[in-house]
Amino acid sequence: MNLINPSVSSPPYVDRKRHAWVLSLLVPTLVGLGPVLYRAWPTTLMLWLPVIFVYCVAPLIDLALGADTSNPPEDAVPQLEADPYYRRVTYALVPLLWGAFVYGAWFCMRTPLTWAGQLAIVITTGMVGGFCINLGHELGHKKSPVERWLAKIVLAPTFYGHFTIEHNRGHHRDVATAADPASSRMGEGIWVFALREMPGAFRRAWRLERERMKIDGLPFWSLHNELLQPALITVGLWAALALWLGPKVLVFLLLASLWANFQLTTANYIEHYGLLRRTGADGRLERCAPQHSWNSNHVFSNWAVFHLQRHSDHHAHPMRRYQSLRHFDDVPQLPNGYFGMFTIAYFPPLWFALMDGRLVEAVHSDPSRINFSPRRRAALMRRHGLVDSPGATA
Repeated sequence: MNLINPSVSSPPYVDRKRHAWVLSLLVPTLVGLGPVLYRAWPTTLMLWLPVIFVYCVAPLIDLALGADTSNPPEDAVPQLEADPYYRRVTYALVPLLWGAFVYGAWFCMRTPLTWAGQLAIVITTGMVGGFCINLGHELGHKKSPVERWLAKIVLAPTFYGHFTIEHNRGHHRDVATAADPASSRMGEGIWVFALREMPGAFRRAWRLERERMKIDGLPFWSLHNELLQPALITVGLWAALALWLGPKVLVFLLLASLWANFQLTTANYIEHYGLLRRTGADGRLERCAPQHSWNSNHVFSNWAVFHLQRHSDHHAHPMRRYQSLRHFDDVPQLPNGYFGMFTIAYFPPLWFALMDGRLVEAVHSDPSRINFSPRRRAALMRRHGLVDSPGATA
């Protein structure tokens, strides 16, 4: 309604990005692009072009296109979330990602390649596996049985079916605390973080599902176990590929899945780097707020990952669908989209130089809001001129 003249109705909200989400269905073509170019120009460089595009060119596109800070009006959100179009896009992507993952395995097994060419296909297929996990993240947060089962199916190719349990029931509860293996600490490089996060996430998922089944009075080793359900899908897929392409494909699947799962680890690393929820005088942890996640509104990468980069709103309101996630002005902002930040994170000195000052600025130089690497806390406090307030705890 028009506030100046109540008798005049405001035009209905139109999502300007509505049709752009269909372009997300092109993500699986990353696996096919290299082989197509390789057929035309049979040099190994052709197989590496999708990798170069994602980690080097996409960040430049993000810089060129800039950020989109527009938000849907709140009165339009119920209609936006009820629109089946957005769900259909995610549904359609599930078989496309499966097909791309299988195609990568077939191409690598059936095409004579140098070790560098094989590595390129492993990484490209692993990138597609990373998009599987991203889609599983979006679907796994929903209450619909169809979406929750699609999440299990799309997580299965890379043997990462425990993700929904670990993420929904563990990470969202413990995020931005020292107890969370999926929240990185200031001064902690990604390679050190990965050694803590990857096994820690699996152990937490195992523990959470065991506790749930005990409460429900169900036997752990049964089909009621939501860890075993996607694992059985994985075993079936990998066994079928081994029968079709030979047992050597298992090495390919393990390596591609490792890289795919490491993409999730990298996302976790950049999403909450150094941010800490404080514990009040009553011993209770403050509620997770938008300020406890790093945000990015860069257009191109947000299109590719279903607004995952609007992570602040996601953690504050985890049930909101991707099309209605919002930008907030007063939350920590990343200087590039996820693709660019991934590349920087792989070089810890560069990451620290870029992000540590931003972290200190984001928390207004308050060390009680920083999740420090314990062994580097004193050095980082001195380097950034931080001082504990009276009564603060390390």
